[in-house]
Amino acid sequence: MRAMVLDAPGTPLRVAQLPEPEPGRGRLAVRVLACGVCRTDLHVFDGELPEPKLPLVLGHQIVGEVVAAGEGAGPFAPGERVGIPWLGWTDGECRYCRSGRENLCEHALFTGYTLDGGYAEFAVADERYCFALSAAPSPVALAPLLCAGLIGYRALRMCGDAERLALYGFGGSAHIICQVAAHQGRRVFAVTRRGDAEKQAFARGLGAKWAGAPDELPEPLDAAIVFAPAGELVTAALRALAPGGVVVCAGIHMSDIPSFPYDDLWRERQIRSVANLTRLDGEEFLPLAAEVPVRTEVTAYPLERAGDALDDLRAGRLSGSAVLTVAE
Repeated sequence: MRAMVLDAPGTPLRVAQLPEPEPGRGRLAVRVLACGVCRTDLHVFDGELPEPKLPLVLGHQIVGEVVAAGEGAGPFAPGERVGIPWLGWTDGECRYCRSGRENLCEHALFTGYTLDGGYAEFAVADERYCFALSAAPSPVALAPLLCAGLIGYRALRMCGDAERLALYGFGGSAHIICQVAAHQGRRVFAVTRRGDAEKQAFARGLGAKWAGAPDELPEPLDAAIVFAPAGELVTAALRALAPGGVVVCAGIHMSDIPSFPYDDLWRERQIRSVANLTRLDGEEFLPLAAEVPVRTEVTAYPLERAGDALDDLRAGRLSGSAVLTVAE
């Protein structure tokens, strides 16, 4: 099968011909139709996440069709469409798994990081961590929901019933969660780089009530989600909160958060982080995305241009999400 392989952090992805993977017990072999390109892929590529499986096939927003099932795998049948997310396996036995917090499992394995992912024509995955997907919309449109959507949804849940919600960094996750939050009746404030009129217009078109630079926010916030991996935005968001508000950090990696005076945190303000996702998140979010319905803004790349997609993501040249088209 064709695959894009990372041999070492920071080195260009290599086009390779690899053996088609065989599903082991409890696993599915999946023909990859599309795979989203996530900022986490970029953190793995850059070596900011330690000890990846090497050589590695990146990609954890996989939409595919089941082609075979290993012994004991079910309930998916050949031809069914499935989504394969970041969380690829948990032990089910540690204190976190036993308390409903499998996203914090001490021995978890992750698709496109410690397990090979979807920058390839075929992938294998534990069937327990695959989501059933509808036949519509297109695989390219569905792919961003499997991480940008899921992590954004988990971050949104951490905001409680916040009515005034700011999204810092209006990219793959934010453009999905903006639509969900607006659907829930929240007022969404899209925080972008100063003067980024194109991104601000994009946000307003998806339901944001306001869009602008961090120091232009028109009123205090009840909650903020920081999607951009810039630690200084955490302190900016904290200063923008009303008493009792929360800042949720939605990235798996972020630059250092600058020090700040206690006064910025006082009056029951909070800073929280999001780690990974649970299967329950997917079971809740995917039907909700269909109900809204969420429209994903996508730039498509052929598999061999995965490196270009990562470069465009790094440079901020994308509106919405990048997705690799692998098979029609």
